[in-house]
Amino acid sequence: MTPTPHSMAETSATQVILSVMPDPSASDTVNLPGAVPLEWWNQFYSFSLFERWYTVASGDPFDTSVLLWTRAAPVSTASGEVPDQSVPVCVSFKIFNNQKLIGRPIDSGEAFTTYDVDFTVKFEATGLQADTKYWYQFADCTNPKTVSPIGATRTLSHPDTPASLVNGGKPLTLAVFSCSQYQSGYFNAYGVAAHNTSADVFIHLGDYVADQSWKAGTANSNDSSTGCSWSPSGACFTDRKMAAVRAYHEWMPIRQVAVDDKLRIWRNFQIGKLLDLTMLDTRQYDRDITDLYYNTDFIETLSATVQNRSIMGAAQEKWFYDTLTQSQSRGATWRIVGQQIVFSQLDELGVFDFDAWDGYRANRERILDHLYTGKISNTLILSGDSHANWVSDLARTYHCLLPLPSSHLIRLSDDADPNDTTTYDPVTGKGGIGVEFAGTAVTSSSPFGTGITPTAADPIEQTLVSANVDLQWSELSYRGFFTLTIDPKNVKATYYAMRNISTANLDSFASAVFNVKAGANKLDRPVAGGSVSAGALKSTASGSVILNSVPSSAVSASAVPSSVVSPSAVPSSVISASAISSSAV
Repeated sequence: MTPTPHSMAETSATQVILSVMPDPSASDTVNLPGAVPLEWWNQFYSFSLFERWYTVASGDPFDTSVLLWTRAAPVSTASGEVPDQSVPVCVSFKIFNNQKLIGRPIDSGEAFTTYDVDFTVKFEATGLQADTKYWYQFADCTNPKTVSPIGATRTLSHPDTPASLVNGGKPLTLAVFSCSQYQSGYFNAYGVAAHNTSADVFIHLGDYVADQSWKAGTANSNDSSTGCSWSPSGACFTDRKMAAVRAYHEWMPIRQVAVDDKLRIWRNFQIGKLLDLTMLDTRQYDRDITDLYYNTDFIETLSATVQNRSIMGAAQEKWFYDTLTQSQSRGATWRIVGQQIVFSQLDELGVFDFDAWDGYRANRERILDHLYTGKISNTLILSGDSHANWVSDLARTYHCLLPLPSSHLIRLSDDADPNDTTTYDPVTGKGGIGVEFAGTAVTSSSPFGTGITPTAADPIEQTLVSANVDLQWSELSYRGFFTLTIDPKNVKATYYAMRNISTANLDSFASAVFNVKAGANKLDRPVAGGSVSAGALKSTASGSVILNSVPSSAVSASAVPSSVVSPSAVPSSVISASAISSSAV
């Protein structure tokens, strides 16, 4: 990715990201940092005062305002000497209602940035019209000819806008990503979304920068003597964590949700009466102890017996329930929940991941109970983290988990029924209360083997959809993303697979398409229209498995894992954890 502080990589790997999609056809396009080789965007670095613009980005749009972000580092001398870091840099911005930046700007301003904040700067552009597209640019206050690339952004609909009028009456499309590991390949998924879909908003569900996370309780993640000696600087874990949080807020184009709580990223966006987009933090905010790989038996016992165990903390959990209830009360058609990890119980060949929701069963049941008892309809949960594709009906299920010797994932005994579902019919979907769409990684490797081919993945996928009653589709080989196209009557989910992430390209295909009708609270039958192009689909007619129709020979092993962005394909949106972020072109 871009040259970023290591501390930023540590924190952004655990947080939710959301950003608004730019216009890839704008004249002064700029590549998303890290999405393409450095030489493709070095051309933007030659400015008289600023050594480099780390592109531009926008985030957290409301109906009348949006945040604008850039970084402008001072120029080094001819001899390579770094300028006096105590001298601040002045940056200005202007935002217009036209791509050519003609006429009087809608808003403008100036601000100083300094070494202390790594020369990053944010502005809030105000006085904007709801549901409207804008273009913006930064400049050197002392030399207005020194300008940044032009960014494209937009505002959201007013919360009271009728569902049929949101986005100008056109369906609103979200593109959903997770797990962008720099070392694993090119981020082609961003380019495909920018150029080959009609996405209006980007949502990133975590592992945005480095796909490297910490877990509270590990030896290097506490303030013990071991934890304080782990860092070359000698900084203890708490100090490292707070430095990471600071870097995160400096580098991401988002608002701080609470002045007195820098760790809070959970928030809600009311997008007209069409939907509420609720972003959660299920990774690091007041989460009860998780599976640290040496304590798996203990965590399994807690998960099975402790009724107040929470993956999000009491404050966030209560806020979430209130938000769901208020969303339905205000008349929003859809409730879309972005969070990091697979929500539904997932029996992965006889093992369960207690670092995900399977380690917080009581919390999951409380959420399902709230949906059922409150008769809260049209809830879609978005998930990442697993580096694989899963699509399930949301349903109340009752399971038996039995402890065995420690491992990251705990095995069930042979006589345990992993999915003893008493209120849900997987053939018709009756008894469901929503749908979960879980997406694969942009580049991070499949948990079933780096570079696993479709042929090798097929039998595993068949076993998984057979073993999990509410799981309707499994796909383990391809890297990619998915989109949600939302209107008042239907949500269509389209999964995209990247054929090759070893080079920058737009070579992809739609691997599966699903529909959810408003009020149905389940996947439309036949699921995926009865046919998919990759993975294994559970047949709703007989319980048998339908395999993909794309010949596995069409994809080489090296082409399977991940996604990239071609130079012309890179979106200007910078996706920032738990933020709604529009970005640059």
